[in-house]
Amino acid sequence: SSEEDTDISDSEISEYEDKCYEELKNGSQNVKTSDEKFTCPYCPKKRKRDYMYKELLQHASGVGQSSSQKRKAREKATHLALVKYLENDLMNIDETPSESADKSDTPIDSGEQFVWPWIGIVVNIPTSRTPDGQTVGASGSKLRDEYKRRGFNPFRVNPLWNFRGHTGIALVEFNKNWPGFDNALAFEKAYALEHHGKKDWLIIASSQQKSGLYAWVARADDYKANNIIGEHLRKMADLKTIPELMEEEARRQDKLVSNLHNIIQVKNKHLNEIEARCTETTHKMITAMTEKDQLVQSYNEVLGVQACSATCN
Repeated sequence: SSEEDTDISDSEISEYEDKCYEELKNGSQNVKTSDEKFTCPYCPKKRKRDYMYKELLQHASGVGQSSSQKRKAREKATHLALVKYLENDLMNIDETPSESADKSDTPIDSGEQFVWPWIGIVVNIPTSRTPDGQTVGASGSKLRDEYKRRGFNPFRVNPLWNFRGHTGIALVEFNKNWPGFDNALAFEKAYALEHHGKKDWLIIASSQQKSGLYAWVARADDYKANNIIGEHLRKMADLKTIPELMEEEARRQDKLVSNLHNIIQVKNKHLNEIEARCTETTHKMITAMTEKDQLVQSYNEVLGVQACSATCN
């Protein structure tokens, strides 16, 4: 339509977002195609038409918050409206995120080595040159906050620097647990769905001008690479397979259970000793009270005899 051919200004994004949100709530745009499947009404020409709930949310967030110059303001506004609609009006879906992941995610190779703790790699961050020749780019806290808003929950983003300044690369650190791993995979998948994953980066790395951020989860080849990424990964992390981590966790759990068992035994022994001392003390108190009663009784009897003798005399 003619409306779609004309773009809006950045200052109009918020207003247009509210308009699209109202249209979504009124049912003017179809989003949910079945109990488990969803579609993006603003990307009719996109090859991927069917999404799980979490996939569509990641797609809409990625487009809505994209820093790419190729994204029109109207496109960002419609997808921001879709994010709001998904989060506010379609949260009560039948399928849990974990069930969605089980059905839609590609199984992980048990022999595949990941960088541990989980680390994501972001490349092609926009940079600029200062008058003194240094290169500057987006801060780690800015990227971290953006990823938190998108639900990936990293706790730190470290831009990589060299003697020239900002390299346009950053390492995204996720929590050192299984929820952190889920967040890392969701982070990777969001970029892959937008064709901004690792494979896409390698394909066009030397062939054409690249626009927007590319990102993925660090693995063995990144760790061993002879570049600034590999150097930093080797300083801050190790390589682990999922079975290795599960075995380590099982050993930690066994050790924890064993330690708790030992602590309980020590506590029980201490408790038994206290109970024995209490019993002994109670017994001594009863004996003392009995002896006291006997002394009082004997004393009273003596007094009674003396009183009787005095009266009789």
